Amino acid sequence: MRMLNLGIVAHVDAGKTSLTERLLFDAGAIGRLGSVDDGSTTTDGMDLERRRGITIRSAVAAFTMADRRVHLIDTPGHTDFVAEVERALGVLDGAILVLSAVEGVQAHTRVLMRTLRAAGVPTILFVNKIDRRGARHADLLKDIRRLLGSDTVPLNRPVQVGTREADVVDLEPGVELAEVLAERSDAALRSYVDGIDPVLLNEELRQQARQGIVYPVLFGSAVTGAGMESLRRAIVDLLPSVDPVADGELDGVVFAVEYDGGRSAVARLFGGSLAARDRVSFARRDRSGAVVVESGVVTGVLDAARERTRVPAGGIARITGLPGLRVGDRLGATAADPRPTRFRLPTLETVVTAEHPDRLFTGLTRLADQDPLIDVRWGPSAGSLVVSLFGEVQREVIAARLNEEFGVAAEFSAPRVVCVERIKGVGHAVTMMGETLHVATIGLRVEPGDSGVVFRLEAERGSLPAAFLTAIEETVRATLGEGRQGWQVPDCVVTLTHTGYCSPVSTAADFRGLTPLVLAEALRRAGTVVCEPWEEVELEVPAESLSAVLTALVRHGGLPETPTAPNRVDAVLPTARLREFQRLLPGLTGGEGVLTARFGGYRPVTTRP
Repeated sequence: MRMLNLGIVAHVDAGKTSLTERLLFDAGAIGRLGSVDDGSTTTDGMDLERRRGITIRSAVAAFTMADRRVHLIDTPGHTDFVAEVERALGVLDGAILVLSAVEGVQAHTRVLMRTLRAAGVPTILFVNKIDRRGARHADLLKDIRRLLGSDTVPLNRPVQVGTREADVVDLEPGVELAEVLAERSDAALRSYVDGIDPVLLNEELRQQARQGIVYPVLFGSAVTGAGMESLRRAIVDLLPSVDPVADGELDGVVFAVEYDGGRSAVARLFGGSLAARDRVSFARRDRSGAVVVESGVVTGVLDAARERTRVPAGGIARITGLPGLRVGDRLGATAADPRPTRFRLPTLETVVTAEHPDRLFTGLTRLADQDPLIDVRWGPSAGSLVVSLFGEVQREVIAARLNEEFGVAAEFSAPRVVCVERIKGVGHAVTMMGETLHVATIGLRVEPGDSGVVFRLEAERGSLPAAFLTAIEETVRATLGEGRQGWQVPDCVVTLTHTGYCSPVSTAADFRGLTPLVLAEALRRAGTVVCEPWEEVELEVPAESLSAVLTALVRHGGLPETPTAPNRVDAVLPTARLREFQRLLPGLTGGEGVLTARFGGYRPVTTRP
């Protein structure tokens, strides 16, 4: 039976979890239809998720549909948990992007669609809640094409929209479908010119949808079940699936860590197979970009349906017995070359304190195991810890989980924006043996880079024992975690130019102790500049509000481009000012402004008014 790893993504409150519940129920995987409102859904397993009515952690469920074994991955909808969505994208065969027929295309919807396109994930757009008062069809379809792309094509239409009797009617292949498909297919173009061929158009739609070239749009309601038959048919026909293959070398990626009676790492397998008692290699890149490789014996493996079996390529494996296995790790023979992360890093951080620091450390370490991007590290005062954040909702969730799961009443400082230090020039420093108490000679040259920390050897390789060379490189990478002005130095080239030791007196400790001193001097000579994160902002505003929006944007440090349309503004804006500007936007636009933001890199910090 072929396998389909299917992700469901959406702006918060679009009905994503309700759709997950409906698919599971209709497939017979669950006996009753759960509700977000009463906290009885299957994939929202945490009490906190049920109380708040939002998804916090990605969850995996399995069911059978036609001749497909579907592994359904329900992801969070709130922007503060976007890293969970990013992690899921790398393991999907296809996705459903859920929109609300009432709220329509929202800011995060556009971010998700852009991300799905960039990742090349074949996607179906499901417009949910056609039974709700205020649901729309024709004008919403125009918004979808205008904001999400002209390569979206409707396959059904709703009737009696906005009532409990709302239903859908499937559309026959016609001129509208032929126009979209003809842009990328000569056969579809001939059908458009010479006469519509429904069989040809359906086959062309299947091919282009599975390649992620066009995006089918379906209307329906997860609550009433309207349109679900059309959606199920589209999932099978229009999304790609894979054959389960157990041959070949193991290759997989860990995208989640679960604690459910014990710790398990959840991975998608792309090659080979995995079962209990297999020895596995796995690798990751640390914060400086260095590859870390580990290995161990798996004590247990469950598939997506939580059955003990050998999981083949194409499957989802829950792995136990490898405590060092973390989110983002690459499994198998190719583990020494881990895939580069696509995750957007948090741009905020906060200092966390509690009455019992040991329990605080235990709790935050457990949470960081599930989401390594919160990056727990020691804080400026005794017993304090620093945590990276995406936003306020994530901070509230972390505080609630610490209290409920670990009995820790934590206090959080006001969050600050996370900056980095960039190297301005080239700096070189050398300390010779005898100039310090360290029995070692080290020379280091630092210069700007653009792809993490790169360590190079200019001195003759045989001039230093391997253990001493390793000590220098590891210390360089660790030291760059905090530059001259207190921020991480993420992108630079460090070259070892001079070495020397005295056998048998010199030890690795001499090189670990001397390296930070030499590196600090090289950084001082090169100079560093503190850079803050910026956002690339797209604004859709009423034409009459454009002047007020541009004025506010500039006042908040933004740099707008020349408007290309009466109601469209592109700009860059410091991340530190983004949320404040977002709060002003509804008042400036009468509630009609739509803002979409994505990380736009780092720029030197400037003095603000």
